Amino acid sequence: MSEALFFATAGIGHKVAGRTLVAKDGFSARYDLDRMRGVFSRPEHKLAGESYVGRVLVLDAAKGGVATAWMLHDMKARGVMPAALVLNAVNPIMVQGAALAGFTMISGFDRDITQLIPNGAWAEVDPTGERPFIRIV
Repeated sequence: MSEALFFATAGIGHKVAGRTLVAKDGFSARYDLDRMRGVFSRPEHKLAGESYVGRVLVLDAAKGGVATAWMLHDMKARGVMPAALVLNAVNPIMVQGAALAGFTMISGFDRDITQLIPNGAWAEVDPTGERPFIRIV
């Protein structure tokens, strides 16, 4: 894939880069992850067994409740964290968790981002500008 740029409607965090890990599935820090080992652990998740550490996760939607906020913070503190989270849809709890953890996240695209970004591509995520974006390079 040649370079591509996709704009989001909202973002939080710092500019980061890394390899993408893509699936048409949701994201719950509580139910989908083994937060000690840094892998997707729910057997039904499309990324089960895959390491998320240092990866740019490109997934469909945020799932989960209030525990997500402290779980993201704990993951970041232990260094067992994705580089960024790129979602089609996000909920207020995930935004709160990203803010608490100082974590990079962007969301809100005009098309399904899980269908546009290839798995394993090198990506830059920049939530800092007026128009947050993910760039495939």
